[in-house]
Amino acid sequence: MREGVESMEEFQARERDALQDFVARDFAFEGNCKVVLVSGKGPAVIVMAEMPGISPEVARFARWVRDAGFTVYMPVLFGDPGRPIMALAGLYSLGVIVKACISREFHAFRANSSGPIAQWLRALARVAFAESGGKGVGAIGMCFTGNFALSMMLEPAVLAPVLSQPSLPVNDPAGLHIAPEELQAVKARMDAEDLSVLAYRFSGDAFCKAARFDAYQAALGDRFIPVVLDDASAAPGAASNPHSVVTQHLIDKAGEPTRQAVDDIIAFFVRRLQ
Repeated sequence: MREGVESMEEFQARERDALQDFVARDFAFEGNCKVVLVSGKGPAVIVMAEMPGISPEVARFARWVRDAGFTVYMPVLFGDPGRPIMALAGLYSLGVIVKACISREFHAFRANSSGPIAQWLRALARVAFAESGGKGVGAIGMCFTGNFALSMMLEPAVLAPVLSQPSLPVNDPAGLHIAPEELQAVKARMDAEDLSVLAYRFSGDAFCKAARFDAYQAALGDRFIPVVLDDASAAPGAASNPHSVVTQHLIDKAGEPTRQAVDDIIAFFVRRLQ
């Protein structure tokens, strides 16, 4: 392990994150009510957790965004908020994944469809913009939620989408988790408003393969800005499948590619929203 770098095992061994610096709010849209954790002041950024939920690593990333001058909205889409990664192994994690995969909200196995959850997320973005102001709203999805930030661009308030290791549909490495007509509308909006989408993955990621980025590049052209990190830049212990760029497999040290990814994402939010 590199000197001064905390190992993934050490980080995961920390206690549960109580998330006491976030306010839990209910947000309902068309009868679908979910808890949203909110913290900060400034333009809104919606942080959507990876599987199996809002872990301490996801919360750490959200705090970095908040401390850069944003109001963070973290919807509880699945899982037990604050539960450490080590505690998510085994039956609990499997249960969360299976439940989400069969849920009609997410369309986890269906290409060319973002699922009903996208409408709820767009409604959240509208409310977040009205509450927080600024130029618009940022959004980042990770893994299971990675594609949602793009479909959220059908809401005019969303100006800064980030896709971190987008992994749906799970059964089609080149599939896009958005309807073709929605993708066309997003591309037209990007061209008209000079917008772009950032996307991150590790080169050897088994859940988000090169084929998916190639498909997005073909659909969005130079509006899609991919960043592919070498597997060696992932945190120690991630060699079996480097995956979580800004959370579980991040090395929080200056000069590390994963830490640079976080800094670049925050700079993207600052440039677009403040």
